[in-house]
Parts: sequence; C-alpha cells; structure tokens
Amino acid sequence: MTKAKTRKKIAVIGPVYPFKGGISHYTGLLVRALSERFKVRTVSYSMQYPKILFKKEQRNWEDDSFKIDGTEYLINTANPFNIIAAARNINKWKPDLVIIEWWHPYFAPCYQILCSALKSKVLFTCHNVFPHERFPMDRMLTKMTLKKGDYFILHSEREADEIKTIIPHPAYRVNMHPTYNAFQMAPVTDRSSDEKIILFFGFVRPYKGLHVLIPAMAECPDVRLMIVGDFGGHKAEYEAQIKECGIGDRTEIHDGYIPDNEVQKYFEQADAVILPYIDATQSGIAQIAFGFRKPVIATEVGGLPEVVTDGETGVLCKPNDPKALADSIKRFYEIREQVDFGKNIDSDSERFSWGHMVNTISELADL
Repeated sequence: MTKAKTRKKIAVIGPVYPFKGGISHYTGLLVRALSERFKVRTVSYSMQYPKILFKKEQRNWEDDSFKIDGTEYLINTANPFNIIAAARNINKWKPDLVIIEWWHPYFAPCYQILCSALKSKVLFTCHNVFPHERFPMDRMLTKMTLKKGDYFILHSEREADEIKTIIPHPAYRVNMHPTYNAFQMAPVTDRSSDEKIILFFGFVRPYKGLHVLIPAMAECPDVRLMIVGDFGGHKAEYEAQIKECGIGDRTEIHDGYIPDNEVQKYFEQADAVILPYIDATQSGIAQIAFGFRKPVIATEVGGLPEVVTDGETGVLCKPNDPKALADSIKRFYEIREQVDFGKNIDSDSERFSWGHMVNTISELADL
C-alpha cells in the first residue's frame, strides 16, 4: 500500500486581519490559497508600527471577512529579543519554506534579524522592491535585507529589473498581483442611475496622481467622480483644487478608511476604476476592480501596462498629463458599447488567480 505523501510546510509572515490595508488582504488570501496544497502557519505582528511613526489606528476589528484562524501574533518589529524568539519558535516547526511580505524598508532591521535566525529557505514576496516615496538609505536597507532571501516573487517586470540592481542573479519569478475577488460579499445589484461614474479608490498619495485627475475631469463635463479613501490629512488641498477646476457639483468624496464590507457598494456604482498614477510598480486597486469585473483606466507606468490590456480590459494613457487622461476617459466611454470589458476580464483571469500564484511559488522553491 502506497504511503500518503506528507504535505510540505510553509510559514507565512506578514500582516493579516485585524491589520488594515491591501497587504493584509493579500497575505490572508495567499494563506488561504496555499492551505489548499500545503500545511501553512500564519505568523503576524504583535506590534507592526510604533505609534510615533503611525499615529492612526492600525487595526479594524469590525469586519473579520479576511480573518485567518490560528494566526499567531508573535513579532514585535521593534524588539530584537522578541524577533529572535519568534524565529526560534518558527524553527521548531521546521517549515520547508518561510514566505515574508516585503513592502517598506521600515521592516529592514526586523527582517534582517529574523532571517539570520531562521533555518529554512526564505522567499520574499515583494509588493515594492523600493518604497514609492523614497528616502535616504532606503536602497541600502533594502539591499541588506533582501540579500538574505533565497527566492523572490515580483509583481512586474519593473520590479524584476529593480531587484537585479541590488542582488546579482536573484532566483525570482514575475507573477502578476492576484485578483482580490473576496470583496464581493453580497449579490451584485444593478445601478439605480444612468450617470457616468468614475471611481478613484484607496489611500490618497502624491504618486497616485489625483492632482492630475482633477483638472482632467474638468474636460469631461458629463462624468461624475467618486473619490473614496484616506486623504492622510491633505483633503483641504484637493478640495481647493476641485473648486478651482469647477467640478465640485460632479465630485463625491468619502474620506477615511473603508471597511471591507463597504468596498463593494462603491465599485458597484462605478463604470470604471481610474489609476492616474505618476509612478507605480503594481496596484492592488486594479485587482479589486477586476474582482468586480470593472475595467481600469490607467497610466502607462510601472507594471500597470502588464496588468491592463488597452482596449480590452481597460484603457491606458501617458502619465502626468491631464489632457491625455481626459482623452482616455472619453475614449473609454466611446468604446464601451463595442467592447465587452467584463468578458475580457474573465478571459484574462487565470494569470491573476491565486492558484497561479501558488503554482509559481511551488515551482520557484521546488516544493
């Protein structure tokens, strides 16, 4: 009688529920997908950011849609003795692979200590190799940390090019950011209005180009704009620009963190989701949009052209150009009667599936 094959063990380190944000959602969905083939242990933070660096509430307990049962909140990212103890705890479990989520050099000291103490192979899932908002020493901190990894998952060719500048001959794969299809928590409802509506969603940061979108909207007088997300204290500046451009009567603002169970209602109302980024590596917002079968209007920066197929799953335009952005919005509405964007998104969904991600990890790490 053939002995049943023992499933390999993977420890995943990163933010999960109740931590807020797209990377927390990503980690939770990755754990769920990996758990279908492997024994998975989820290790998160007892303290993610010190309050002196991140003054807003980091957790949201109200909606547990992305909760991962059995998560262990072991790591205090600012306590070296705690980090070593967490690594020893993980070593006792003897994982075949440790996956660590990487997105900002703040975690560099923590992850350097952690990787030095771990006895297993380490795979870094890089949401950004370098941070969007650069600062002195970020390159050095990133290099010192990522060189401790054995494998790397990148979400765009640009990211692959960047990691090659700090690590000679990295063992990596480019796997597109998987689709966030878990936000549809209720049956999709039909829109109650025939208005043309474009959605800008997520944290408002300078590199995301809202300041370019606002004057572009002035050139699209029959289109409404929904801005939904946390302005980080800069709302007044954007409101002044909206007033100056004369689009206040066509602009709807929802400032603040949007709970997971409220995301659906905003995406349902939109004809398309817009990403007017000045700079980008990839975007979780695009993948939320695809999860709702919504096309994406995006600029040709970073990995966005690898995600959005112009004229099929959305529309692309050059960055930092209000006129080009306005033209792309107009073009979207001109072609949407002839293009079945939802069908095209469905046809392109396999490369954005979590199963595809699991296969990529398995092949890269030889599991």
